[in-house]
Amino acid sequence: MKIKHFLSFAVLAIMLMACNPSNNIFSSNTTIRESYAKKAEDPMVKQWLAVGEQSLTTPHAIHLPYSHYGHFQGDKPRALSLQFSAVRGQRVNFALQRKKDAGFTMFAEVFNNTSTLLLAADTANSSFAFDVSETGSYTLRLQPKMAQAGSYQLDISLSASLGFPVAGNKAYVSSVWGNDRDGGKRKHEGIDIVAAKRTPVIAIADGYISSVKEGGLGGKTVSLRPNGTQLSLYYAHLDEQLVHQGQVVYKGDTLGLVGNTGNAEHTAAHLHFGIYTYNGAIDPLPFVNKAILQANTIPKADLNANLILKKPFKPQGHEQIIGTNILLTPLAYNGKQYLVELPTGELVEMAAGLVKKA
Repeated sequence: MKIKHFLSFAVLAIMLMACNPSNNIFSSNTTIRESYAKKAEDPMVKQWLAVGEQSLTTPHAIHLPYSHYGHFQGDKPRALSLQFSAVRGQRVNFALQRKKDAGFTMFAEVFNNTSTLLLAADTANSSFAFDVSETGSYTLRLQPKMAQAGSYQLDISLSASLGFPVAGNKAYVSSVWGNDRDGGKRKHEGIDIVAAKRTPVIAIADGYISSVKEGGLGGKTVSLRPNGTQLSLYYAHLDEQLVHQGQVVYKGDTLGLVGNTGNAEHTAAHLHFGIYTYNGAIDPLPFVNKAILQANTIPKADLNANLILKKPFKPQGHEQIIGTNILLTPLAYNGKQYLVELPTGELVEMAAGLVKKA
């Protein structure tokens, strides 16, 4: 449906702490990690900071959802940066769990593709999240305090940043962004959600009603402007509108009832849902997708001991063969592969079947 509408961590450093999905942007604030480094009375502090910065230049690529068991040895400064891609509208959820006997502190920070720190929080839990405002690559950096050793489990999942705009459990998406309309003359600028006629459609964010209209392709429509965003949420083909223009609404409020008005009069009742910016329509599915993408459960791994190869091995893209006499420091295990550190400091991923305890 072609409709013109207009709309309008800083640091994520934690002692295995939590983040509220609402974004708190910092510009000149000193981060928890930086504050720790300034106060640390350790001659290794410069090297520790340099190791953290270096890890950002050589991140290890992962695909979400993702899980691993990790371990940091305390013999020298280390940091691990994990780079992943995420789509605008998704919420990236992190969970960090230490072993019960682990008495170590780990700093966790998220950066965008220009190495700018993004979101921050400092509560007492072990989970945190951020909403993706721009499709692209992001990096999670993990670094323990100097000379500290410890094990942990990392889980990263993906969910929707807003929620589903139709009440109940039976509604489902029947047509997605970009599908042909009018015999291919135009593309679908939204998604269609099938539900029983007069099922409530709901606000998926706090905000205000910017328009309530009737007529045209959309029939009876409602537009919602979420607070603090440059988005406009568009609900079309309603059987009845239950709000008025300018009304303040809260997440979960009923805005109207599913119908088939407008050019949907000869189709099954459904909600056409769209999201618009100043630059036009964007794919709304990542913002509202019911599916939560979680990594498969992985077997526990003990990463306290160094590893060696069972036979010489040349990793892809690596110039030299790694011999069986080379000690490998395990940093992570994802259920199939180990991420190990070579004596040179280079990170290499190896299948679990290739290595054994030293």
